Parts: sequence; structure tokens; C-alpha cells
Amino acid sequence: MMKQLKYLALALLTATLTLLPSCTVKYSFSGASIPANAKTVSIAYFPNNAAMVAPILSSTLTEALKDRFSRQTRLQQVNEGGDLAFEGEIVNYTSTTASVSSQEYAVLNRLTITVRVRFTNALEPQYNINNRTFSAFADYDSSKLLQEVEGALIPEIVEKLVDDIFNAAVSNW
Repeated sequence: MMKQLKYLALALLTATLTLLPSCTVKYSFSGASIPANAKTVSIAYFPNNAAMVAPILSSTLTEALKDRFSRQTRLQQVNEGGDLAFEGEIVNYTSTTASVSSQEYAVLNRLTITVRVRFTNALEPQYNINNRTFSAFADYDSSKLLQEVEGALIPEIVEKLVDDIFNAAVSNW
């Protein structure tokens, strides 16, 4: 009886794996759901249009998004007109007080970055994203200047933003 269950389970697994390539949507271990006929992705440069500008932010965000698609999908990157296409801009880069002590002094500050994204899925337009904003933040000790910590905080915040953008665009199940 136990051997029969093992053979049945093996047969079901084999049948499932055989049928998966014929599905119209492929799934990856990253959680991405990408149309089977999608071959390319284009990711435009994300300019920093915020009132306060960090010189490394635009390139860090753009390259991190490109890297995520390179590492976690099979899509070929093209300069423009990809089956999946991203464009947008950084619209907010602010440092605010996050926590105050009992003596009313700032203990923690918070760096927040907000990005506006337009995502076009040329193959499945129902999944397009038009001007959606994504925000992420990281806190830092108020005894430090923003310029001292932003080199470490920006990559941390960008990673959160890229996670959110990637999931919103290609995890539509």
C-alpha cells in the first residue's frame, strides 16, 4: 500500500511537471508570474525630481531594478519597448523626526524615499500600473547628519522599493 502511494505521488508529480511548460503563465521561485511569451524588459532611468536630491539615488534605484529582473527572471533587457516596461521618477526624498525623547529632543530621524512608477505589460495590459507611488524608509540616529548615513541607508531603502515594485508588477496572482 505504501509503495503504491509513492508511485502515485511520483506519477502525479511527473504529470504536473510535464504539463507546466504548456501553461500560458510561468511561475518562478521568486514569486514572479510572467507571461510565457514575454521575452524582454525595458527599465528607463528614474530621474530624481524630489526637492532634495541625493546624487547616487537615481542610478542606485535604476540599477537595482535592472539587477532584480536580471537575477530573478529569464527576460532579456532592452533599452526601450520591452514586453514589460518600467519608467518613473523619484518624487520625494525627505528626512523627518521619527522619535522624540522625554526631553523633546529628536532621538531618531527617518529617511523616506517615494517613487512614482509606470509599468506597461504589452502582452497583458490589464496588469499595467499607471503612476502608482511606492514609499519606503529607514531610521537613523539623530546625532548623525543625513550626509553621514545616506550612503548606507539609500541601498537599504532602494531594496525595499525594488521588492515592492517587482512584486506589484509581476506577482499578479
